[in-house]
Amino acid sequence: MSFSKGSGCGCKIQPAVLREMLGDRLCSAGEFEGLVLGNETSDDCSVFDLGSEYLLQTVDFFTPLVNDPFVFGQAAAANALSDIYAMGGQPLMANALFSWPLDALPMDIGKQVLEGGRQLCAQQGVALAGGHSIDGKEPLYGLSVTGRCEKNRLKTNAGAQAGDRLFLSKPLGIGMLSAAHKRGLATADQDQALFAALTQVNDLGRKLSSLPGLHAMTDVTGFGLLGHLMEMLQSAQLMAELQASTLPKLAQAESLAASFVLPDNAMRNWNAYESQVDMQAQEAFPWIVDPQTNGGLLIAVAPELESQMREEYGLFLIGELLPDSGSKRCRVA
Repeated sequence: MSFSKGSGCGCKIQPAVLREMLGDRLCSAGEFEGLVLGNETSDDCSVFDLGSEYLLQTVDFFTPLVNDPFVFGQAAAANALSDIYAMGGQPLMANALFSWPLDALPMDIGKQVLEGGRQLCAQQGVALAGGHSIDGKEPLYGLSVTGRCEKNRLKTNAGAQAGDRLFLSKPLGIGMLSAAHKRGLATADQDQALFAALTQVNDLGRKLSSLPGLHAMTDVTGFGLLGHLMEMLQSAQLMAELQASTLPKLAQAESLAASFVLPDNAMRNWNAYESQVDMQAQEAFPWIVDPQTNGGLLIAVAPELESQMREEYGLFLIGELLPDSGSKRCRVA
C-alpha cells in the first residue's frame, strides 16, 4: 500500500472536481441508437438495448487498499462485478485492467493480485477472458465487465419513489478499517473484518431485482453512503431522511469512528454534499461520509416490502424517501 497515494475506492476523484471536469459532457439516452442509459443519472452501468434484453457495461479499478495482494485482487473484482448486480443484471464476462511497477515490486506479487481476481470471478461463473496491462508507477487493478439484464429487472437511480423505504445490505465502516490498515493501526480482528467485507460479493442485487416493489438500487462505494444516496435523490428528484440510530456499522470500526480515523476522501465527500444536508445527528457523520470499497447495496423499496427485506433477506432499514420540497435533499436525524 506504500506504493499508492490513495486506496481502494477512496482514490476516486472527488465529486466536485469530477463534476467540473465532466461539465456538460454527458452521454444521454437517445444520442446514439440503442443507448438506453449513459452517465447522465450517475448509474452504475451504461445500458444498451439488444432488442430482447439489455446489455450492461461497466469498468472499475483502483489502487491497493490492503497489503495482501490476493485479497486486493478479490476486492477489486468483487467491486467491479457489483456494478452489474446493482442494476439487476448478471455479469457474463470480464477483462482486467492491470498496472504494475515492475522495477519496484516483484512479479510474483502481481501474479497473486491477478489470481485473486480470477478466482473470485470464477466463483461467480464469470469468465475473466482477457485484459490490458502496463508497467506503471502505481499498482492498479480492476475489471471491465459486460453483463445482461431482462428489461423488467433493470434498476436505475431514477426509479426511486416517494414513500420508499431505504435499505442497506452491508454495514458501514470499510473505509475506516482500510485507513487503519494502511496506517499500521489495525488489529488482527479489524483486518479480518475488513477482508471479509471486501470480498463479500453483492450478487444479492440480481436476486432482488425480480421483486416488483423494488424501485431503485445502487452500490455504495467511494463517495460514501451520503454521496451515492445523493445521486439517487438527484436522479429521482426526491428527498430522504436517514435514521442515525439504525445505520448498520461494522463493530470493529466503532473505535476508529470515535477517534476519527477516516480516509482522506471522507472529508472531500462531505465538502461535496454538505450544503444539501440537514445534519441533526452528528454521531452519524463518520459513517455517512466514509468511502466504501465493495460496499453494500443501497435499495429503495415500496413500504409493503419492508418486512420481507428485513426478515427474508436480512437487510438494514436506514430511512425513507420523501417528496422534493425544495429544501435540503437529506436530513440525518
